Amino acid sequence: MRTSSLWLILQRMRTPFLIIILTYTISIIGLLLIEGVDAEGRAYRFSIFDAFYFISYTATTIGFGETPFAFTYPQRIWVSMSIFFTVTGWFYSLGSLVALLQDKLFLEEFARAKFRRNIAYLKEKYIIILGYNSITSEIIKKANEYGLRSVVIEKDESKRNHLLLENFTPPVYCLNADVHNPEALETAGIKSIYCRAIVSLFENDALNLRIALTSKILNPNITMAIKATTKNQAENLQDLGVQIIENPFEIIATHIHLAINAPHSLRLIRWLYGLGHLYDPLLRLPRGKYLVCGYGRMGKSIYEVLKENHFETVFAEIDSQKKEPTPSEAHPKIVIGDGDDKEMLKALGIQECAAIIAGTNDDTTNLSILATAKKLNPSIITIARENELEDFSIFQNSGIDSVFIPAKILINKTVHAILNPALDQFIKHIYALDETDIIALTKTLLNISMHPSIFALKIDATQAPMLLKHTNNTLPLSLLKTSLKNRCIDNNLIVLMRLRNKEVSLFPPWGETIGINDLFLFAGDENAQDHLESIAQNYYEFYYALEGKEKSIFGRLRTP
Repeated sequence: MRTSSLWLILQRMRTPFLIIILTYTISIIGLLLIEGVDAEGRAYRFSIFDAFYFISYTATTIGFGETPFAFTYPQRIWVSMSIFFTVTGWFYSLGSLVALLQDKLFLEEFARAKFRRNIAYLKEKYIIILGYNSITSEIIKKANEYGLRSVVIEKDESKRNHLLLENFTPPVYCLNADVHNPEALETAGIKSIYCRAIVSLFENDALNLRIALTSKILNPNITMAIKATTKNQAENLQDLGVQIIENPFEIIATHIHLAINAPHSLRLIRWLYGLGHLYDPLLRLPRGKYLVCGYGRMGKSIYEVLKENHFETVFAEIDSQKKEPTPSEAHPKIVIGDGDDKEMLKALGIQECAAIIAGTNDDTTNLSILATAKKLNPSIITIARENELEDFSIFQNSGIDSVFIPAKILINKTVHAILNPALDQFIKHIYALDETDIIALTKTLLNISMHPSIFALKIDATQAPMLLKHTNNTLPLSLLKTSLKNRCIDNNLIVLMRLRNKEVSLFPPWGETIGINDLFLFAGDENAQDHLESIAQNYYEFYYALEGKEKSIFGRLRTP
């Protein structure tokens, strides 16, 4: 009650209400005690209703006149006095009300009450996103494309205003509160049956861990997508049972490892993440000496990969407050100084380096480092970290060999893990395939289309009611690639994965049967996707694919 707008109104307006009641009471009592004269000259006294009625319109300065009879001078003197203190009481009360309506706390509580109503009436699946920035804005847009609503908790007023200006459709409800406050998470509907997941992608690992712990207590079954920037943080989140742990720096380090050892796998995985195309040129990183600028979270992850591949690695750290550790197995050679200092780069052996990685958290610094390095060693391979999401990227137009964008990785990883879990599962199992299998899969995908679609189908009452109804008939998986234009022709469709009883099978044969609650991941063109969905949901299309002939509406009515 103490956090409600109604309680604030009652508390702030208590004194003005008492003043109005007191002034009315005194004025009404005075009129009741003073005798008046009626039209025939006889004495009379106001009834309590007449006194209340007269004071009511007199105190508000409406002034209908003297009623029910003309007043005597004592009555007029009392009414004159009553006007002054009742009108003054009204002015004070109105001023207090205006001040209350402009009070920041009241407006926040009023908005909170409106937010609670919106969440109570929200009967669609939604995700709770903690904090609003360029990353979470893109996640909201992609969630809307999947038909999933978003609820945001944000304390910063400027960010809330920016969210309002985005004018998302459908609207995004935003709560003004601290993200780590359990009450805020409850208000946002974390316990609702419609809440599908909670997303926390803050740079502060301790804050993310606290949010994960609080969310787990409030709703043990909630899906959590939490960011981790260190291995220790990832292990802590895993111990809490966090389903989706997102470490963009580990992903970047893994991509560098693949660029060294399995470039075809890297190209396929980047395409699955939405970071490139199937026909992009391969990123092959040469073996040799590597120079890495920035020994932060990303630099440490990269060092582990380069050490695993037995590469000689030197580091340039631009943060002068950091101390140079003694080179060891745990720490590489690190020199403190400006990354674009030519003399320092020469001292680190830039001429002998096969590649340079600019991985600081400042885009201007990264661009300057690579420009200087390219002048000193024109043949060096350049790799950059891009921190800001922009429509026009300077990095893409600077001749850099490879650009890694942690923010974009976070966006796509979150979207896949929450909105398309089948694709996320498939990406995890891709790493087990060798390059020969990856090359064959890439050729198959390109034979389908230059931009094949990836889509999932679950055999349940929502996505595949026709298949669910006839699964007892041992339906073959090949039924789903049947062309509805000509049953004798197969659509351009391949099955990438089947998830049955939590067991993953990659590339199951078409001869296998469809089971209840099976989750399939397909790749195909738009025509194949349309036909598959029609077979799974439409009775007549399913009958044609199964029997090879059309079925009339009368035939369906006779079907038991």
